[in-house]
Amino acid sequence: MARVAARLSTDGEQSTHPVDEVLPLPKLALYGFQHVLAFYAGAVIVPIIVGNALKLSPEQLVYLINADLFTCGIASIIQAWGIGRIGARLPLIQGVTFTAVSPMIAIGLGAGGGTAALLVIYGAVITAGIATFAFAWLPAKAFRTVMRLFPPVVTGTVITVLGIVLIPVGLNDAAGGLGSPDFGDPKHFAYAGGTMLFILVLMKIGRPFLSSISILLGLVVGTTTAFLLGDAKFGDVSNSEWIGVTTPFHFGVPKFEWFPIVLMLIVMLITMVETTGDTYAVGDIVGKEVDSETVARALRADGAATALGGVLNSFPYVAFAENVGLVRMTKVKSRFVVVAAGVFMIVLGLLPKAAAIVAAVPHGVLGGAATVMFAMVALAGIQTLAKVDLKEEKNALIVGVSLAFALLPATVPVFFTKHMDPDLSSLLNSGVTLGATAAIVLNLIFNGLGKDEPHERGAEAAEAVSVAVPVQAVAPVAGAEKAAAEAGAEKAAAEKSGGSGPTDSADTTAS
Repeated sequence: MARVAARLSTDGEQSTHPVDEVLPLPKLALYGFQHVLAFYAGAVIVPIIVGNALKLSPEQLVYLINADLFTCGIASIIQAWGIGRIGARLPLIQGVTFTAVSPMIAIGLGAGGGTAALLVIYGAVITAGIATFAFAWLPAKAFRTVMRLFPPVVTGTVITVLGIVLIPVGLNDAAGGLGSPDFGDPKHFAYAGGTMLFILVLMKIGRPFLSSISILLGLVVGTTTAFLLGDAKFGDVSNSEWIGVTTPFHFGVPKFEWFPIVLMLIVMLITMVETTGDTYAVGDIVGKEVDSETVARALRADGAATALGGVLNSFPYVAFAENVGLVRMTKVKSRFVVVAAGVFMIVLGLLPKAAAIVAAVPHGVLGGAATVMFAMVALAGIQTLAKVDLKEEKNALIVGVSLAFALLPATVPVFFTKHMDPDLSSLLNSGVTLGATAAIVLNLIFNGLGKDEPHERGAEAAEAVSVAVPVQAVAPVAGAEKAAAEAGAEKAAAEKSGGSGPTDSADTTAS
C-alpha cells in the first residue's frame, strides 16, 4: 500500500504530507510554470486541429484557443485543490483529450462545419460530462464492472486505432491543410520535415525536461523559421484584443442530438480509463494512498470539467499524463504547484494576442509536430498490446478485426456519405468509434467481462499509465510509465529494509 497522507514526525506529532505542502510563492510560480510548459503544446493543438477541420475563421480559432486554456486552468484547480468530494487532490493537470479529436471532427463535418458544428459538439460534450459526473457517484462495484470492459487487449487496440486514424490528420496539415490552394506544395512538407527532425533530435539528446517540451520548442523554432522566410503571417495578432473574457455559449445555444451524444459517451468511457491510470500512477509517485473514492473524485472532476468545457466553448477533459512524468522528474509533489499552473493557464486564456500567435503557426509546422505526436500514440498502443497474449487466436481476432473496422471510414467514405442516414453517419463515420466499439463487443464475445482480480499497486499503476499516457503526449510516454514502475520499486525496497522510503525534504526539491 502507498504511504498514508499524514505522517508522524520524530516527536510524534503529525506532519504535512508533501502533496498537501504549500510551497513559498516563488517556488509555486516556478514549478507551476514548468507544468504549463510541459502541457502547453498538447493543449493548444487540439483546438487548432478541430478548428481548422471545421473551417473556422482566424478570430473564431483564437477564441477557441483562449476558451481551452481558460477552462484547462479551472479544471486543473478543481482536480488539484478539490471541492468537497470532487477532485483527487493530487498534482494532476487537466487538458483536452486527444481521444475526442477524430470523433469531434466527424460530428462537426456531419453537422456541416463552422460554428453550427460547434453547437452540436458542445451539446454532446455537456451531456457526456454530466453522465461521467453522475457515473462517478455510483457504488464502487458498478465502476469496477465498467472498467472490466477495458482490459489491455481493448485499450491497446483503441489507442492503436486512435493513432492510426489521427496520423492522416497530421499529414494533411503537413501538406498545407485540406482545401488550401497550395495543398501538397513541397514547401509545406519542408517545414513539416524540419520541425519533425528538430523534435526528434531534442528527444534523442535532450535532458528529460527538455524532451518533455520538445513539441513546444519544435513549434516555436518551426514558426520562427517560417516567419523569417516570409511564410508565417502574424497580421491577426495586431488585430486581436489584449484582454478577452470567455463567456458561456459564445457561439450559440448547444444542440443536443442523439448520435453525437452516444459517440461522446464512448469517448468519455475511454478517458475514464486514462484518468484512472494517471490517478494510481501519481499516487504511487507521491506516496499517497489512492483508493476507489480517490479515483471516483478524480472522475467527478473530469465530468465536471467536461460539462464546463461545453458551456465555456471547449472540449472533453482528462488528466494529462505528461505532467505525471514531470512530477517524478522534479520530485515536487505539492498539489498546489498544479493550482499555480491552473492560475497561469487562466491568465493565458484571457490573452487573445497570445492565442493569435498560436493560431498563426503554419500548417506545415503544425503538421510536423502533430504527426510525431499521433505516430507515438499508435506506437504506445502497440506497446500496450505487447502485454496481451496474441498467440491466443481470440485476442488476435479482436485486434485484427477491430483495426479493419477502424479503416472502413477512410477506405470507403462513400458508404457513409451517400448510403447511410445522416444521423447514423455522424455516429459511425469515425474510425475511432467503429474500432473501439468492435474491440469492446468482440472482447465481450470471446473473453466476457473477465475477473476482478486484485493487482499489486505498483504494477497496476504502471500498466494503467501505459494505457493513459499516449493519448496525450509524446516524450513523456515512457517517462510516466517508468515513473510509476520506479515508484513501486522504491516502496518495495523501503519495505524490505524496514524504512519509510525517500525523505520528505528530498521529495520537494527540484532535480
